[in-house]
Amino acid sequence: MKTAISRSSEHGVSRRTFLKTSLALAAGSALSPRAWSQVTGANDVIRVGVVGINGRGADHINEFAKLTGVRVVAVCDVDLRVLNARAAKLPGVATYQDIRRLLDSKEVDVISIATTNHWHSLATIWACQAGKDVYVEKPCSHNVFEGRQCVEAARKYRRIVQHGTQQRAGRGALWAALVKSGRYGRLLVAKGYCCKPRWSIGFKPVKAPPPELDFNLWLGPAPEQPFHENLVHYNWHWFWDFGNGDIGNQGVHEMDLARWAIGGTLPRSVLSLGGRYVNEPDFKDQGQTPNQLVTLLDFGSALLLFETRGLVGRDPRWPQRVANELYFEAGVVRDGRFFPKGRTEGEPLPKLDLPEYPGGIFQNFIDCVRSRRADHLAADILEGHYSSACCHLGNISYRLAKARPFEKPADLGRDEVVGESIMAMLENTRAIGVDPARATLWVGPKLRFDPARERFTGPQAVAANRLLTRAYRAPFVVPKKV
Repeated sequence: MKTAISRSSEHGVSRRTFLKTSLALAAGSALSPRAWSQVTGANDVIRVGVVGINGRGADHINEFAKLTGVRVVAVCDVDLRVLNARAAKLPGVATYQDIRRLLDSKEVDVISIATTNHWHSLATIWACQAGKDVYVEKPCSHNVFEGRQCVEAARKYRRIVQHGTQQRAGRGALWAALVKSGRYGRLLVAKGYCCKPRWSIGFKPVKAPPPELDFNLWLGPAPEQPFHENLVHYNWHWFWDFGNGDIGNQGVHEMDLARWAIGGTLPRSVLSLGGRYVNEPDFKDQGQTPNQLVTLLDFGSALLLFETRGLVGRDPRWPQRVANELYFEAGVVRDGRFFPKGRTEGEPLPKLDLPEYPGGIFQNFIDCVRSRRADHLAADILEGHYSSACCHLGNISYRLAKARPFEKPADLGRDEVVGESIMAMLENTRAIGVDPARATLWVGPKLRFDPARERFTGPQAVAANRLLTRAYRAPFVVPKKV
């Protein structure tokens, strides 16, 4: 079995690889669609390399293994403990610790990415430049700039790039269809919930990384910093350099459905409020992202309201909840039923014609790899970019927040649905023992946004626009020109 163990001091994808890729793409652009699909293996086995195989990546391996004419031929992970354990169950599959070596391989057609969030975009762009098609987990980006660069790379190199918001290949289309039908009048608010247990992660001391982990590669585009065990392998979600909090973790799925229902690209304004609370004497742990957050995005035609609450699952009054609701002029759609205004009994939803994706999102991806029809993707990278960006915009408002008393702000929540969300967050936080007299509610500014330019405007635009991207650590730089 081949194992490529290379340290991060090595160069990136080789110039020879890029030159060959560019020549192939130039030749491909002159081919008919039928000939182009034949070049990319319309009738051959699609060979997949999976990058990041500790958690969700294991699901990727299993999903591709179910598909006819598809074979996982390579796996890649920066942690040799993870890599070797997974490889032991996959005889004959090549292994890599460095994604750059994997991208140099001529034996791989498709790259499937399930790394930490901060690697998603760079891995996607590099893969497109290397002539590979891409399945990338949600969110496709760590910031707004990165998502747009993924779209540009997919288009420039004529790659098929699918985003891992799998509800797009399931019943998710129902939300958009209900709005389009006009059956319940105008859509007023599309609301999403991400209420999962996200309690204290405590504090882990700084120490030397384990020898099996290439921590420099793990850091990749992120700033240089010391290792501690709250980073590897899951709690990185709650640190700004690597994750996006739960709004960008589970929340991006529900944010995607809500945005799909509204039918917009990006909002014209955003505001978030919340905090990171734990039931410990000083209300602190090592995490940075909020575990209680209400985000309001104004699309003009409707509001997108999102609740991220992590202090749930221990008290029956505050259960776990991952869901969406649609508030129409005539009533609300929730829990699979429509509740007319003034009535407590719901009625069945209408049967509507919905797109079908037999085999789910992975089969749809492979079908499009064969056909070269990016327009047939259930979750094209452009849609992934927009939904991921909505999460990032919510976080940006929060990161510019100012301390306020732990109570519903008088200038917010005039809309009944919005007010209920804010109160639910406050009451949930009080229920775990957080003293309102000692706690702070962090209220972000209402930031104006230009969806066409993907830039903030208005009084706080300078500070907000800085958070649309970040400085990158060479050689792991997300390029301004792909």
